[in-house]
Amino acid sequence: MNDYPVIVWHECNQEHTARWRSEKGLLPPKRVESIDDRTTADTAYRLACEGSGLVWRGDFQNARQLLNAIAKRIDKRFASKLSTTAISREAFNLYRQTQSQRARTLDKLLIAFEANHRIPLRRAPDVHLACEKVYGVSNEPYVTSLRELLGLIGAYEWYRKGIDVAALGAKIYPHYGVFAPIRQEYIQLLAETPFSSGITAYTTAFDIGTGTGVLAALLAQRGIQHVIGTDQDPRAVDCARDNIARLGLQHQVQIIQCNLFPLADPVDLIVCNPPWIPARPSSPLERAIYDPDNQMLRSFLTGVSQYLKPNGEIWLIMSNFAEHLGLRTHEQWLSFIASAGLRVVDKRDAKPHHSRTSDTSDPLHAARKAEVVSLWRMNRV
Repeated sequence: MNDYPVIVWHECNQEHTARWRSEKGLLPPKRVESIDDRTTADTAYRLACEGSGLVWRGDFQNARQLLNAIAKRIDKRFASKLSTTAISREAFNLYRQTQSQRARTLDKLLIAFEANHRIPLRRAPDVHLACEKVYGVSNEPYVTSLRELLGLIGAYEWYRKGIDVAALGAKIYPHYGVFAPIRQEYIQLLAETPFSSGITAYTTAFDIGTGTGVLAALLAQRGIQHVIGTDQDPRAVDCARDNIARLGLQHQVQIIQCNLFPLADPVDLIVCNPPWIPARPSSPLERAIYDPDNQMLRSFLTGVSQYLKPNGEIWLIMSNFAEHLGLRTHEQWLSFIASAGLRVVDKRDAKPHHSRTSDTSDPLHAARKAEVVSLWRMNRV
């Protein structure tokens, strides 16, 4: 904790100090003041928009209600601007800008902790297990945003209960900061795509950017005897190893921390589910979704051939969502493949069925409704 900055505020003419924590890497607010149940939503909204950090000193459940009230005011402010904009690159950039402004404002509502992750507020839940899972042991006071705390609580519930994955016939347990397999059409595509005749019980496969390890586990369940999953995020590596152990697949699956490809001999099959949208992530979790200027995608395609056996295959899972947003054209996508010396031998499609495809209030609804997720089978030219 000594590496975290200290923030200072005053209550009843007394100075209070605490460490600042932000897993998203947010800078501490320069101005901090305390508020409580007497503070109106309009006042809190105005102070947050002005950049003040607001340490909550009232009832914990009322803090959650205040957060929702501020969110409604923000959404009302931006609703008309977003609803009148046709889907395009400019519309997507506006959407991302407003979402970023929304997050910055909501993150100004703060919760102060005592040592051992205790919240000294009325009706505050016991969150020490959820916080310790992410922050580790804490022996001194600290402050974090209520939104981050609620994210920790939600992630801990997913970790505790697990997520049913139909294609695995088992659960996957996501860790905080690791993209959870809520959408499963891409998993089903991997489960249903037949292996080529060159895939045998002695095949070795890579799962690049393994995340929770769900695709590596599925490859092992389908009979591949040696799977190497890689990820550069240490949280993802810990998460994948945990899931592989829970599934009893340690003898088949090895998880390695590295950027893209492991130091290993060429293999028969390389699977990758990269970030689908060429835009800048605003938090560590968003790195699983956003890939600035297609950097990760292009690095994978240009480097994959040297890790592939002559008759090996690449299975790349991609969405055309970015194409519907005007962020990447279909011709650009095909040119990435061709310039990497690869050719497409098969493509299988699936339509997403998550809740946002039917949410007509979503400014990006038209693009979400048109989205198709595909598994592209490729080999070397």
